[in-house]
Amino acid sequence: MNLLKRVQEAVAESIRLKSQFVAEQAEDLVAAARMLAQVFKKGGKVLIFGNGGSAADAQHLAAEFVNRFLVERPPLAALALTTDTSILTAVANDYDFREVFAKQVRALGRRGDAALGISTSGASPNVVAGLKAARELGLKTLALSGGDGGPVAASADLALVVPSPQTPRIQEVHITMGHILCDLVDCLLFPEKFQDGGVK
Repeated sequence: MNLLKRVQEAVAESIRLKSQFVAEQAEDLVAAARMLAQVFKKGGKVLIFGNGGSAADAQHLAAEFVNRFLVERPPLAALALTTDTSILTAVANDYDFREVFAKQVRALGRRGDAALGISTSGASPNVVAGLKAARELGLKTLALSGGDGGPVAASADLALVVPSPQTPRIQEVHITMGHILCDLVDCLLFPEKFQDGGVK
């Protein structure tokens, strides 16, 4: 087995998918940033959820919004629905694992908020249920998905889809999208912190 070749192929595929994303979905990412910026500006919050590595991405992005990204600014209201093991296990035990995000969305979501569901397969039933619950409540909905987008993409107002069957490569593009999303939201809400495309 040629390990060096595997390294080169993995990096090359990651770069190819990111370049394809820029060419095909950059405008959608800007639209997603505008959506979230409006939610934050009006005092709303963003509920973020996913499974496994996507749960980690949900927590990562919530931390970037609540703490800070590139510039010093007030905290933005974001909450990962993947962290409270008591809630997650109670819902999974008493009802069904499909309901672990939907129940929390119904409890915490209000009109004017947004829900961001993340799924590399695009088929995670609990992410679909969470997004559907959000839409029923009148929340704005955004999805980060993979493959052909699947029912996760179909359940959101706006979906950013990585057209790949490889979970690690999808996750790499998702977190790149997430970081850019954080940056764009900051640019929209705190333009005084940026100068000529750079950070003051």
